[in-house]
Amino acid sequence: MFRYFLNKIFYAVLTLMGVVTVIFFLFNVLPGDPAQMMLGQNEDSEQLAIIKKKYGFDKPISTQYFYYINDLSPVSFHSKNIEDYTCLNPDKYKTVKLFSVGNTITVLKRPYLRESFTKQGKRVSEVLAETLPNTFVLAVTAIVIAMLLGVILGIVSALFKDTWLDKTIQIVSTLGMSVPSFFSAILFAWLFGYVLHRFTNLEMTGSLYELDDFGEAMHIKWKNLILPAIVLGIRPLAVVIQLMRNSLLEVFNQDYIRTARAKGLSEYQIIWKHAVKNALNPVVTAISGWFASMLAGAVFVEYIFGWNGLGKEIVNALNTLDLPVIMGAVLVIAILFVVINIFVDIIYVWLDPKVKLD
Repeated sequence: MFRYFLNKIFYAVLTLMGVVTVIFFLFNVLPGDPAQMMLGQNEDSEQLAIIKKKYGFDKPISTQYFYYINDLSPVSFHSKNIEDYTCLNPDKYKTVKLFSVGNTITVLKRPYLRESFTKQGKRVSEVLAETLPNTFVLAVTAIVIAMLLGVILGIVSALFKDTWLDKTIQIVSTLGMSVPSFFSAILFAWLFGYVLHRFTNLEMTGSLYELDDFGEAMHIKWKNLILPAIVLGIRPLAVVIQLMRNSLLEVFNQDYIRTARAKGLSEYQIIWKHAVKNALNPVVTAISGWFASMLAGAVFVEYIFGWNGLGKEIVNALNTLDLPVIMGAVLVIAILFVVINIFVDIIYVWLDPKVKLD
């Protein structure tokens, strides 16, 4: 197990290094000067020079890449020269000094994702910390809805194969996979938030936290979670239904199921203690991918419902060319993908003891 985790961590680091390299060079070859983007309409030659020196934009692209890696790395190297970009700044870093060689200090610190171009020097980590929890709550709720309903409907569909009930579930799941998320979001917002508002008491737009009527304090509005979570969960729900049905039908044909029936086990024991557990493997694979993608792909749903999450923040950053926020968000999403994949491998072993950790 320990060797398995070491291998996973090694490949995870390589993957994240590749992601960091791609996003750095991708966004740094875009037309336009980052310093000009930060200053906007207020730019002048003197301010432009100050910004370029402060953020290292006046250096060659290879040097800027080293600066970016140095900012992200938990173990980083810093100059004692106050004029250098890599000089220690207490506003950017909370550090633990490891050792010093000449003019260079090696420290242990939290990764620094730099500052937003458009939010008056606000750190990217603060921007993501404000929005990522909202998206996480939305994604978890959507995936729970998809898992619970999907597994149950998939089991029902398999048990009543080729009946009207099975065909109805299949039609509904096919529609769920076919309808785009933005169309579902608009339809649900209009129908349940506007047309049926007096019956549902749901709003067309709203986020998890909202100001009270006096504009003095933030309060949680759980009802605002209902519509975006359902809409976001429709497509994974349809996928889970199909996978659970097909996987369960395949498991029903296995020899150990016939043996269990021959031993006189009840149908309940066969389905819930043997068949369902083994049929969940492909479902777990699909859900892990969907969950990770939800954290990045809830853009339309969040924007239409006015949900202040990571997807909406990415759209705003793209509109304003706030490159550090975009790069930080992509990196965080990549980390989540890696962590979720490792977690899913562990779940595989629990679901199927025949799976070995390599």
